[in-house]
Amino acid sequence: MAKNPHSVCEILDCLDEVAEQNDEVSIGDVLDAIGSRSYGPFILVPALIVVTPIGGIPGVPTFFSAVIALIAVQILFGRDHIWLPGFVKRRSVSAEKVEKSSEKLRKIAGFLDKWFHGRLEVLTKGIPVKIAALLIIGLCVLTPPLELLPFAAAGPMLAIAAFGLALMVRDGLLMLVAIGLSLAAFGIGFSMMGGEESSGG
Repeated sequence: MAKNPHSVCEILDCLDEVAEQNDEVSIGDVLDAIGSRSYGPFILVPALIVVTPIGGIPGVPTFFSAVIALIAVQILFGRDHIWLPGFVKRRSVSAEKVEKSSEKLRKIAGFLDKWFHGRLEVLTKGIPVKIAALLIIGLCVLTPPLELLPFAAAGPMLAIAAFGLALMVRDGLLMLVAIGLSLAAFGIGFSMMGGEESSGG
């Protein structure tokens, strides 16, 4: 049964529960555990995973950025439920990796849950959410080129994670912070890609 979590720690609890019940944890398993109406967690969780050592595996940042972009497009068009194609839902990682990532994220989860909660809720509805979706899509497009640089994809993913958390806990102030992080990520990302091209040339 879907738990519909309202905090980062509750999301990690869901991931741990799924990992305990399976040798491999698929995206479909997580969708079933969290619930298809929960857009925030499904933006937050993949972004946080990319920030962990799992994000250093070649192809992982690009794959998760594609998943997040697909979800952001659905937010942009006002869908009530998350839809993911079967081949995405079947993608999985070992339960052991999920548990290790969850453990690494526990401290930051406690910090996020303590400091971020419902403020300026008007900024988590309507047009601001559409703007957030557009920025998320842009950050997802930025991520694959940055994957060529070690852990550079963590920058855009931190901004995406902030958007996911803001949507989940209805924190408009965090939404503003996420917009600022997005602009910084775009600037740093384009600068890094420009530097890489110059050194390559």
